[in-house]
Amino acid sequence: MKKLRILIAESENYSPAALEIYRGLGEVRLAQLDRQGLLAVVKDCEVLVIRLANQIDEQIFASAPNLRAVISPTTGLDHIDLEAAEKHGVRVLSLRGEVEFLRSIPATAELTWALLLALTRRIPAAFGSVLSGEWQRDLFKGYDLAGRRLGILGLGRVGSIVARYGIAFGMQVSAFDPAPVRWVEGVKPVASMQELFANSDVLSVHVPLNSQTTHLVGSAQLDSLPPGAVLINTSRGDVIDEAALLAELEGDHLAGAALDVLSNERSGELSDSPLVQYARSHSNLILTPHIGGATYESMAATEVFMAKKLGEYLHSLNM
Repeated sequence: MKKLRILIAESENYSPAALEIYRGLGEVRLAQLDRQGLLAVVKDCEVLVIRLANQIDEQIFASAPNLRAVISPTTGLDHIDLEAAEKHGVRVLSLRGEVEFLRSIPATAELTWALLLALTRRIPAAFGSVLSGEWQRDLFKGYDLAGRRLGILGLGRVGSIVARYGIAFGMQVSAFDPAPVRWVEGVKPVASMQELFANSDVLSVHVPLNSQTTHLVGSAQLDSLPPGAVLINTSRGDVIDEAALLAELEGDHLAGAALDVLSNERSGELSDSPLVQYARSHSNLILTPHIGGATYESMAATEVFMAKKLGEYLHSLNM
């Protein structure tokens, strides 16, 4: 019987347990491919397993006539052209909607809190100062989080964990979510985004990217934040109007921002990003390269979960 051809296109440090499951399902090829490398070999695979390095678009699908499924251990799917996948009859399997499982994955929420602490306590700038031979604590006074107002935009899986962190730190936590799956005890619900922004010293963004949330946070929303507020985004770059955010930072309305995501993060042209250029000379903007989910434990757990999900999908097809 012919074995299913499975290509794991971003295989560095891949979970051994997940690999064992995949090898039980078919013939597995491991590679670490950029776009050109992927285009060169994707024609032969039936299952493509990815992370976030490549944009899986019409060109990829058109180059893969035998492709049946794309596996992505992510909740966000902006790196996959879902319309092209449907057009070519390719099933996309992801973590989207896997609410119960995702409650056990804390990595992105933990990074959100790390970014908030790094920003409000000026940790990167203070560390850089020490490396340059200085030891001047008065240059790096920060702000307490206790007693400050934390606003959560999107009280889903990550937002709920971040809200609980805020409560543990003694913050006043409120949230706006038009359709929450479950509410968090101790979090004040607000009726609108406008109310949330107007009453948030810290705003943390946790919404999925879709046609309704693209540039959801623009000039009007940022203007309504109190002067001196800070913004944290670990969702997707295009949720924020980055030009508007830069204007707020340059105009001193916002005290700072920390972003794990950028709108052009897969373009290969990050050096031209106005936000990257601003961050080179300003300590009130922290940027990290989409590492929210990148912990050994969380990545291994999601990779095993997705391998099992592929097995269940194949079983449903009697394969």
